[in-house]
Amino acid sequence: MARPHVVGVVGSLRDESYTRIAVERALDAAADAGGTTELLDLRAYDLPVFDADDPAAGDAPKVTRRLREADSILLGTPVYHGSYSAPLKNALDYCGFDEFENKTVGLLAVAGGGFPITALDHLRSVCRSLDCWVIPHQAAVPRARNAVENGRITDEGIEERVARLGEEAVQYANIEPDPPCLEAVENLGADD
Repeated sequence: MARPHVVGVVGSLRDESYTRIAVERALDAAADAGGTTELLDLRAYDLPVFDADDPAAGDAPKVTRRLREADSILLGTPVYHGSYSAPLKNALDYCGFDEFENKTVGLLAVAGGGFPITALDHLRSVCRSLDCWVIPHQAAVPRARNAVENGRITDEGIEERVARLGEEAVQYANIEPDPPCLEAVENLGADD
């Protein structure tokens, strides 16, 4: 059996992004667990605001191809106003069942404050509507400026949770998916 391929999506556009550091750490753990890894840094792609009349705009075909080829996907986001970032939302709008159905997805949120959980809940709902299998373990990095220093996570508990997410992305990459949930069955996508 081929080694599971894990793609980590960075939903932050900041140069000194704590989210990027956390996604890279999760990918390092995925590689240590036997997977192959790839960083999909949304800063590097031209993704205009999604328009259903032009679903292949800019670099969208490159992004969607990389996600389709993944066995597991890690979605990393900074927390903005209690939810996930606009760059990640825009990238997800270019995607659909072809990229996510029956795929293992891990969730990671990074917050300046102390409560990053609602962003993870929002992403879990999006993944449910795309009929993904979302890893029950999720990683949160609260008060990121206190947990990251010199390009690495310095808080031992947070580092352990982030690494575990990467390990589980490999462990559950080929899990037998559940039957489609109601959200996925009722989701008609952008065709209507």
